[in-house]
Amino acid sequence: MRDIIAEIWSTSKRNKLRTTLTGFAVAWGIFMLIFLLGAGNGLIHATEENSGRFLDNSMVVFGGQTSKGYQGLKEGRQIALNDADMNTTKKRYSKNMLNVGAKISAGNINVALGENYISSTLQGVHANYAEIDKKEMLYGRFINELDNEDTRKVMVISESQAKELMPRHIDRLVGRYVKVDSLAYHVIGIYKSDQSEMNADCYAPFNTVRVIYQKGDKVGNVVFAFQGLETEKANKDFEESYRASLNRNHQAAPDDEEAVWIWNRFTQALQMNTGMGIIRTALWVIGIFTLLSGIVGVSNIMLITVKERTREFGIRKAIGAKPSSILKLIIIESVIITTFFGYIGMMMGMVANQIMDATIGHEKIDSGLFTLQMFVNPTVGFDVCVEATLVMVLAGTLAGLIPARKAAHIRPIEALRAE
Repeated sequence: MRDIIAEIWSTSKRNKLRTTLTGFAVAWGIFMLIFLLGAGNGLIHATEENSGRFLDNSMVVFGGQTSKGYQGLKEGRQIALNDADMNTTKKRYSKNMLNVGAKISAGNINVALGENYISSTLQGVHANYAEIDKKEMLYGRFINELDNEDTRKVMVISESQAKELMPRHIDRLVGRYVKVDSLAYHVIGIYKSDQSEMNADCYAPFNTVRVIYQKGDKVGNVVFAFQGLETEKANKDFEESYRASLNRNHQAAPDDEEAVWIWNRFTQALQMNTGMGIIRTALWVIGIFTLLSGIVGVSNIMLITVKERTREFGIRKAIGAKPSSILKLIIIESVIITTFFGYIGMMMGMVANQIMDATIGHEKIDSGLFTLQMFVNPTVGFDVCVEATLVMVLAGTLAGLIPARKAAHIRPIEALRAE
């Protein structure tokens, strides 16, 4: 093997420019493959992080507006979900329910502590809301069912809100009382603000908000985590049955999809995963086709090399060299050139990904209402590097196969005819 490598090195030194240009094409192909995969991963990770704030196996149900007449009632009626809908969810669909709650809004409020104050939206929720919307508690605790049963005036606020009310030592805010309009609420917890800042609401027990703000039997949105719905079809069938049941509670057509809106995060996650898979596949296809242009260059160069060395190969066969030894020599040379320059391209691609991570990887889009990151960890993993290595070895083998077969079929007589 050492003799083969020494021979390949000698041949490459005699044709430095040709070898370098050929290697550049291979390096560029691998560079584009790694760079595109890194950029794609950055977009995918950002999308997953921005949409991963919710429990996948959960649904949120909203009241809508009827789009068709039913039982003598005209279309255009507003549907407000109520206790009957909560009972239907808990009892009729109990086998699919892990937990059931609701969220009702009290609208805009002013929260004050001494001279500091904030404006926010007060949401009345059940204990399951923290799990479904993945609220990470920094200090204290979230609303529990005992708070709801006793209609306690307790409140959970966000980290950013706590910093406005008590700029230093926000942990000391837990246990303090704040003034909400004309009422005093006990702060029992502070949750971590997410990057979007879209959900910087204050939370209080559902029953407390409904009683104080006189919401009657209204429940706002029904929020629940479910089980036993593993496929897209199972989710679709459940949604149709569930929507029909709620529609009947409000004398709306069972198939009226506008009367009750269902946000199914499981099917959304399935669709997102499918889309991310398509993007990854497309990036691999684009990168590999870019790499193929370099492989064609390697194959052409090897053909020229075989033509130039016709006399040498003919003499080798005349003195007893087997065709397989010549075949092996050309294929190994092709694989070494492809892999060597491919690794250079791979390293350049990884450096480019690191630069992208250090620059735009930390940039955020600010729409005025919320901020989102453009890229999150736009890099490739070790598994991708292994896969790229296998692609390079395979590509090098294929690039050298045709020239190698041609070299192996050179007859000794051709060595005499070669100039």
